[in-house]
Amino acid sequence: MITVLTGGTGGAKFVDGLRRLVAPEELTIIVNTGDDHDWWGLHISPDIDSILYTLAGMLSPERGWGVRGDTFHCLQAIKALGEPAWFSVGDRDLATHLLRTQLLSQARTLTEATRIIGEKLGVRSRILPMTDQHVETRIHTPAGELSFQEYFVKRHSQDPINSVRFACSMDAKPAPGVIDAITKAAAVLIAPSNPITSIGPILAVPGIRYALRQTEAKVVAVSPIVGNAAISGPAAALMISRDFAPSISGIADCYEDVLDILVVDDSDAESARSLHGRSVQFACTNIFLRTSEDRERVARTTLELAFPEFQGTKLADAS
Repeated sequence: MITVLTGGTGGAKFVDGLRRLVAPEELTIIVNTGDDHDWWGLHISPDIDSILYTLAGMLSPERGWGVRGDTFHCLQAIKALGEPAWFSVGDRDLATHLLRTQLLSQARTLTEATRIIGEKLGVRSRILPMTDQHVETRIHTPAGELSFQEYFVKRHSQDPINSVRFACSMDAKPAPGVIDAITKAAAVLIAPSNPITSIGPILAVPGIRYALRQTEAKVVAVSPIVGNAAISGPAAALMISRDFAPSISGIADCYEDVLDILVVDDSDAESARSLHGRSVQFACTNIFLRTSEDRERVARTTLELAFPEFQGTKLADAS
């Protein structure tokens, strides 16, 4: 079993590469739910939906979220009625949120709702929310405390960040199957997701970080940072807000207690060599995920590093 921790568009691209190499039944994906959002009375799980749509072959390649070829008639009608319309939900995407909200109203857990929706979409891999309890990523800014979607979508990540917290995380429990998926995995992979707001909420759920420290599987992460900038999104600013350098060194610091290998871009090879001797090892390759071929190549590299019997990528050393 290959277990992946993921969130955001970078995570979905990485999973897209893995699905081309790993039998679906062998893939378990633990997904961030700190971005979940109530909108028009519906429970929206953006990161779960991106993984569902990726594995179902439905994800919009142009947007990197939502359903391919979707229309936005409902959004336009809501806007015409004078209601908030800053969070874009497509018409076909809306059906997923309606079904999820209905299932939750029937006392189904988020884990159960995700399984049911996945089965209806023909997804054969196991998708697990990090928890069935409410955990919300909150961004404290000079304008006040914002939900992640308010900060990221409504305000376009323009606000200075004072701090980040994961509300209710200490009262949450890992969703059923999450701990076993980590401790019994053949390999644990951390997608090139935002380490603060995509992977951070997962690690904030009590028991998950400990399970990563205890697993006998190799834990391999792909960096979302090249040089001193994020490949996409506000990861660099968010890392600085948590006192991490926006660099591969900062990524290693975020994950150092759980990580065996960090995959970084070739352009960071010199930085990787300068970090030789840390508990985290570094492997260098082209980590950009622009095309399907890129995604499969990075996924293959990561799998080769996770399994000693695979060959193909050398760990960065001091030479």
